[in-house]
Order: sequence, then structure tokens, then C-alpha cells
Amino acid sequence: MSDKAFSTRAIREHWWQSSANEHSQALFLTSSYTFNSAEEAADVFAERKKAFSYSRFGNPTVAMFEERLNHLEGGARCVAASTGMSAITALCMAFLEQGDHVVCARNCFGSTLVLFRQIIAKFGVSVSIVDLNDLEQWREACTAKTKLLFVETPANPLLDIADLDALAEIARDSGAKLVVDNCFATPYLQRPIEHGADIVIHSATKYIDGQGRAMGGALICRDAEDGDMLYRLLRTIGTTMSAFDAWIFLKSLETLALRMRCHSENALYVAQWLVKQPGIERVYYPGLENHPQHALAKRYMPEGFGGMVSFDVRGGQKAAWALIDRCDWLSISGNLGDARTIITHPDTTTHARVSDEDKAKMGISGATIRLSVGLEDAQDICQDLAKGFPSAS
Repeated sequence: MSDKAFSTRAIREHWWQSSANEHSQALFLTSSYTFNSAEEAADVFAERKKAFSYSRFGNPTVAMFEERLNHLEGGARCVAASTGMSAITALCMAFLEQGDHVVCARNCFGSTLVLFRQIIAKFGVSVSIVDLNDLEQWREACTAKTKLLFVETPANPLLDIADLDALAEIARDSGAKLVVDNCFATPYLQRPIEHGADIVIHSATKYIDGQGRAMGGALICRDAEDGDMLYRLLRTIGTTMSAFDAWIFLKSLETLALRMRCHSENALYVAQWLVKQPGIERVYYPGLENHPQHALAKRYMPEGFGGMVSFDVRGGQKAAWALIDRCDWLSISGNLGDARTIITHPDTTTHARVSDEDKAKMGISGATIRLSVGLEDAQDICQDLAKGFPSAS
């Protein structure tokens, strides 16, 4: 269905049917599979014959999700993982060895930075942390041993936008792979492989699910051989996706375009409203014309700017916590990408393990609030936020 529009492919792409001719994708809740003979079993396990053998190695429901997401991102192969962080860990285990080097953007999810700086580094892999938008820092950081360039765009939590075309060129010149975390945008709003990325990563827990029900991750590879390498690693270490979670993600992909359009419209409305509030110091949203990378956002995200908005309040952490606590029905959580609007204090939650020095360089302070704008009425969201301002008490 490569000639069909995104919304059609998100519903119809790689739809397998069993002999029952079911209209909704089947959920294959099985740990193992049977064979017609001992010889057939031997051939399958030796990979002389292609068939499902054990659900850690592959499952029909998981395979449907992998193939559909792969085609939406424009890759050669997708491999599903148990979480977004297990996907990044698998990436490191598959492509790095002692003595290798990674360049990672400072503007990333807190757990990603901890993984690179504190865990992967223990295994003899050196890591350089650079500012996402300083291309000269990326170039200077690359060495003959650089294997991966890792970037998250839009970045968590201040929505910085990377120049993917430029980073892809730097990666090619360095003989490294460009890895892009596309979690905030999803393939509906941004497709990094079209701009030179080698591997795209998702936390399917977020917008791919869209309702805060399941956990999962995915790696989509431009090169099928990279996907094969990741598959062989994941089947061995066991951090594969469950069939039930894959079934949830499959059903959610059917509404991804609708949801992301609404998330983007609501977020722009909320961002424009926040700019006018006297208690707000600064609003971070790539759809605003005063965003530093607004032009890049228009280039890479032509269908919309996503559902994430961050802002700084006047009065520091005390004021930020007070605003959060005064809201009536907004959900206080560290998650994002839900149908329900979520309000988060990154400094003390999602980025709590990041050093104060790095947070200062990223622009995160006690005054920063991250908002995952949901699918509720945008005016209702703003009215609940308004309760957080001192004048409302």
C-alpha cells in the first residue's frame, strides 16, 4: 500500500488474517508454536525454514506492529522492544564495543543521558555530550572511533529542534550512524530516515499508544542488516515486546494521524495562550514564531509541531509547584503522549538524575514546567492552568 496516504497505511498496512478471516488484527497470546515433525522443528530453529518458533524470537502480532511502523517511518526493518529505554540499550549493545565513541546531544531525556554517561561508559565506551544546535561541537567531537551520533528532536523537555540534514552529513563524513529519537513527533509529523537518519527510535509507550496503557519501544533501521543485528541481539537478551502490548499499539496506530493533528492544534492554542499570561517568563513550543528553531520545525514537521509545550514561571520552583498543585484535573505524572493532559516538573522528576550543570546548560530550572497537551478541549485546558496563577486564588 505504498501509494496510499499515511492515514490509510496506518490502518491497512500489513494486515494479516488467519483462516478465521477476522476483521480486527488477531492477538496471538502464545509463548511457543508447534511443528509437523522433528525435522521441521530443526529446520526452523536452524533458520533453514521461516516460521515462528518461540515468542521471544517472534510473534505474529508483534510482527504486524513491527512491519506497519517500519513502513510508516520508511525503514527497511523494525525491531520491537519491551520499552523505549531497552531499545536504546539494545542499540548500544549491538553497535558498540570497548574503545568506541558516542556523541550525544545534551538536550535529551534524563534516563538517556544517565545511560550514556554512567552505564555505557562503564564498558569502555567514551561519550561526548554536545549542545544539540551547535553543529561545530558535533563536528569537533567526532573521532575515528565515533560509531553513533544520538539526537532527540523535538528534545525533552524544552522542544529544541535538530537540523537532521546537517547531522546526517556530519555522521556520513565521520563514518558513524545517526540515531534519532522520534518519540515526540511520531512518524506522522516527522520521518528522520527521509533526512538521512540511519536508525529511528521510539518509546511506543508515549504517542504510539496514546492512552497511557502499555509499554514498548521500537528501532527502525534504514539498512536491513542493521535491523537483523538488532533482532538477533534482542532475541538473545530477551527484552522483546509482548504480544498484548503490540496489539494495543497496532490498534493505536489506526488513530495516530487524527490524534497527532489534535495534539498539535491543542498545543499551539495552549502555547499562544501561555505567552499572554503575566506569570509566565518564557514559553517553549516549536510552533511559535519566536522559537529559536521555528524554521527547522517547519521544514522537518510540516504537518504540525506536536503536543508538547514547556514554560518557565516567575518565582522559581516554589511558584512552579504551586501552579501544578492548584490545577484541578490536569494529571501530575512523569509520562507524556496521553489523551489526557499531563503536567510535569522536569527538574525534580524526569531529569532529576541529570547533573545541575547539565540542566543549567539545557535551560532546565526549578521554574520549568512540561505540559503534554492532551485531547481535551483546549479552552478547558487553559482554564485549568489559569487556576495555577496566584491571581486565581
